[in-house]
Amino acid sequence: MPTESAGTEPVKTFIKKISETKIEGYRYSAGWAADQRIYFAMEFSEPITNMMVYDSTATVKGTEGEGLKIKAVLDFKNLKSKQILVKVGISPVSTENASANIKVEIPNWDFNAVVKLADSKWNKELNKVQIKADEKTMKVFYTSLYHTMFAPSIFNDANRDYLGTDKKVYEKANFTNYTTFSLWDTYRGLHPLYTITQPEKINDIVKSFLAIYQQQGRLPVWHLMGNETNTMNGNHSIAVIVDAYLKGYRDYDTNLAYEAIKKTAMQTRDGMDYVQKLEYIPADKLLESVGNALEYAIDDYCIALMAKALNKTDDYNYFTKRANLYKEYFDKETTFMRGKLANGNWRTPFNPLSSAHRKDDYVEGNAWQYTWLVPQDPYGLIDLFGSEEKFIAKLDSLFLLTDKVEGEDVSPDISGLIGQYAHGNEPNHHIPYLYAYAGQPWKTARLIREIDEKFYSTKPDGLCGNEDLGQMSAWYVLSSMGFYSVNPANGIYVLGSPLVNNAVIYHKKGISFTINAINNSASNIYIQKVEFNGKPYTKSYITHDMIVKGGELKLYMGSKPSETFGVKKQDRPQ
Repeated sequence: MPTESAGTEPVKTFIKKISETKIEGYRYSAGWAADQRIYFAMEFSEPITNMMVYDSTATVKGTEGEGLKIKAVLDFKNLKSKQILVKVGISPVSTENASANIKVEIPNWDFNAVVKLADSKWNKELNKVQIKADEKTMKVFYTSLYHTMFAPSIFNDANRDYLGTDKKVYEKANFTNYTTFSLWDTYRGLHPLYTITQPEKINDIVKSFLAIYQQQGRLPVWHLMGNETNTMNGNHSIAVIVDAYLKGYRDYDTNLAYEAIKKTAMQTRDGMDYVQKLEYIPADKLLESVGNALEYAIDDYCIALMAKALNKTDDYNYFTKRANLYKEYFDKETTFMRGKLANGNWRTPFNPLSSAHRKDDYVEGNAWQYTWLVPQDPYGLIDLFGSEEKFIAKLDSLFLLTDKVEGEDVSPDISGLIGQYAHGNEPNHHIPYLYAYAGQPWKTARLIREIDEKFYSTKPDGLCGNEDLGQMSAWYVLSSMGFYSVNPANGIYVLGSPLVNNAVIYHKKGISFTINAINNSASNIYIQKVEFNGKPYTKSYITHDMIVKGGELKLYMGSKPSETFGVKKQDRPQ
C-alpha cells in the first residue's frame, strides 16, 4: 500500500449556530476520496454566550459562515461547573441525520455510562478469542486483534441512510453499509479471519460490495467514503465474495454476486483486455504488468471456484485458463517472474534485486518477492521450478540472501526484511508457509518465530510496515494461533508454529474451537504430531469447517523438526 499521506484538502465548509447549545455544519474535501462529505452536529451541556466565525483570512460576522476553511470560536462564560460536555454526531448525508444520530446513539449526558458502554463493546469483541501466552505475546496479540477491527467502517446513519458513489442517497438500506476497504491488502488474511471472528459482518460486507457494484458498474477496488479511489491492483472484492460464498455466507443475492464478480473480471482496465484474450500483459504496454497479472490470476481462480459451485462449466473452464496465466511470466532460465515484452522477449536488463516504486513490472516489490505470488496454486508454482528440490533451494535463497534491494527509487514499502523476504508488505505474507507444500513445514515454523521476534513488539513502532487497515495484524493473529490462510478462498489454513500456548476461538454462541500447544516454548517451536478431538490428525493444515463446527486441536511441540509431520504428500495442504 502507498505510504504517502491520505490527507484531504477542504473544498467547501460551513458552520452555523442553531441554538444556545447547538451548532451544525459540514466539510466537503478532496484527497484520496475525491468527493468526501462529512456533516456534523454538536450539542453542548452549557449555553454558548458568543460565537465568532472565521474563514482562512478574516472574521466573518454573525453566527454562521460558508467558505473554504471556516472555523468557529465559542465562548462559554456562565459555566455552572468547570467542565463542558459535548456530543458530536456525524453523517455522510445531512446535518439533520447527524442530529438524529446523536439522539439514537448518545441520548443522555452520562459520560461515564458512554465510556462503560464502549468498554463493554470492545471487551465483547476482544473476548471472541481468548489466549494464554507470555506477557509480550498477550500484549501484541490483543493489540493486533484490536487493529483488525479498525476497518471496514460503518457508512450509514442510524436510519440506514447513506451516500452512494453517484452522491444520491440510498435510503434505509436493509443492511449495515460499510466503507474503507483496503482490499489489495486485506483479502489475504483479514477477511478470512473475519469469517472466523466476525461472522455477523460477512453478509453485510458482501451486500456493501454489491451496492457499490450497482452504483458504479463494478465491484470496489479500494472504496472510501462513497468514493472509488482505484488504489492498488487487482479486483480483490472478488476473492472476498467467493470466500464468503464457499464458507456458507449467502444471505444476499447470490445471482447478483456472481454477475458482479464476472462483470468486474471482464473489464478492460489496467491490462485486463489482454487477460480476457488469455494473453500476457506486455511490459512495454503497461507498468506493473507482472504485479497486475499475478493478482488477476488469484481473482480468476476464485471466480472459477464459484463457477464450479454453481455448475457454470463454461465459465469454470474459461476462468481456470485465466488463473493459469501466471505461468506466462515465469522465466525458467532465471527462475523468476519477469516482465515480458509485446514481441515475446523478456524485458532486459533484468536485476531481480531492483525496485522502482510504482514504475517497474512489480508493485512495491521486486522479482525476488513477486516470484512467489501464486497462493492459489503453490503446486503449479513448484512444477514451474522443475522439482521440489529446486523450489526449496530457491525459497531458501529468498530468506538467506544478504544482498540489499537495489535502485534509486526503491519502494518504501519494502520493509521488514529477512533476506529479500519483506514482511512489511502484504504480497509477501503467505511466503513462509509455502514450505508446507514442499513437505518441509519445519522451515515455516522457524520463520514464524523469527518474524515474531524481529517485527512485532510492544513498542510504539511495533510493526515493520504499514498496517494497511489490519492485514499486518491479521497475519499475526492467525499465525500466533498456529495457522494462516495462504489461499484466500478455499477454506484451508496451513499450520505453522503457535506463539500462544492456548487459544479458544468463539465463532458463534455455543461454538468454540480450542488450540492447545503442548510443551510449547521458545525452543520447542516444531509441531511433532497433531490430534483433533482426541484422535490422531496427520494433515499439516486445518479447514474452516473444523473451526466453525468447534472442537479441540492439540499441537504437540518439540525442539527438533519432526521427521513425519507434514512430510507425506497426502498430508500436505490442498
